[in-house]
Amino acid sequence: MGQQQLLLIVLGVIVVGIAVVVGINLFNANSVSSNRDGVVSDLNNLGAMAQQFYKKPTSMGGGSNTFTGWAIAAELDTTANGSYVATVNAQSVSIVGTGNEKNSAGLAIQHTATVSPTAISVALTR
Repeated sequence: MGQQQLLLIVLGVIVVGIAVVVGINLFNANSVSSNRDGVVSDLNNLGAMAQQFYKKPTSMGGGSNTFTGWAIAAELDTTANGSYVATVNAQSVSIVGTGNEKNSAGLAIQHTATVSPTAISVALTR
């Protein structure tokens, strides 16, 4: 084999190696982004459930204009996206969602939803 052919083979191996590393990095970034979206979606759904409880009369199993007594259903406190913990007050609920993926700092992603009688806001914790 000629020296030029060996150089082309080495160059080809280097290019393929770089492409594999870039592909792995893109896959990991997409995985974290997808998990963030899933956690935010779950938080919005849980917030809507809390608001539904708030607005229902006590006779129908609701809170009758209070969040007191609402809790995350046992089958929803851990999902494929992460785990969720609620802190319930009379006029607000704070739900912390911890995702299954780790961010670039190596920490599990985390979002916090603040639920009031009329609004749900989700903020990035980490």
